Amino acid sequence: MPKVLLIEDDQAVRDGLRIALTYQGHTVDAVGSGEDGLARISGGDVDVVVLDLMLPGMDGFEVCRRIRASGDLPIIMLTARNDDIDVVAGLEAGADDYVAKPAQARVLEARIKAVLRRTGGQRPAGTPKPALERHGKLTIDREGLVVTKDGVPVALAPTELRLLLELSASPGRVQSRQHLLESVWDQGYLGDSRLVDACVQRLRAKIEDDPAAPVYVQTLRGFGYRFGPL
Repeated sequence: MPKVLLIEDDQAVRDGLRIALTYQGHTVDAVGSGEDGLARISGGDVDVVVLDLMLPGMDGFEVCRRIRASGDLPIIMLTARNDDIDVVAGLEAGADDYVAKPAQARVLEARIKAVLRRTGGQRPAGTPKPALERHGKLTIDREGLVVTKDGVPVALAPTELRLLLELSASPGRVQSRQHLLESVWDQGYLGDSRLVDACVQRLRAKIEDDPAAPVYVQTLRGFGYRFGPL
């Protein structure tokens, strides 16, 4: 089973989630600070991080940014219920998903399974399998899961890569946020469109010449997103 790194400073919450996830079959390493969490990650052997945002010392936002800057390890953040500012800031920092506190073990387990499915190298359903696709300056290798821009590899987090694969599979087709949630995040009514919007922002920052005037990931207000160049 995947190894989960739980970073949570509240000992009661930490112990409860550790026990619940262990019961589900996971190997769980639980620590109480961002610094300890980063040290465990540097040692390797972590498959997914469950990260509380409100940590003493180095907060969860900074931990998230550091994890994302150094690799594509999946991150699920724990945030205060209905705290929209924290949710958006955490997603923009690089989190793949979030669970509101108090976190229910079954919900967290479902999100862990979903994010690990997204990072398992699986293509979105119905995606064709050409060797290479060229879209303007971008080249997409769906088999090797490699994206380059002007011949230079683009480092994409797993969710960013799956979003790009999903959009680029149907150039010019407008895809709603709900459709993208279901195909990229494996979520239906439990999903949150902010996951899509924040991931689009991160993706644009990596593949667009000017993220403020996107060519590849275009917005149609009131409808969703489509992939160009058209």
